[in-house]
Amino acid sequence: MSWTEENGSLVRTFKTPDFLTAYHLVGAVVGPAEGLNHHPDIAFGWGYVRIALTTHDANGITDLDHQLARLIDDAVKPFGL
Repeated sequence: MSWTEENGSLVRTFKTPDFLTAYHLVGAVVGPAEGLNHHPDIAFGWGYVRIALTTHDANGITDLDHQLARLIDDAVKPFGL
């Protein structure tokens, strides 16, 4: 599944095999987010991680959100998702 637009945010939900994988996937997102100083909304639990990106100052999706989405996609490749 790829990123979709929902209510002014870029959203992607990753399916994971268990809670520990979801937790580690969230950890993989921290570096890219800190590097851009652009922080996603993240929800996770057993079997899923949901990430939403929006630029609050712009009240919607900007190039920064698309850039972070690409970095997140790269960061989660080792998980095979």
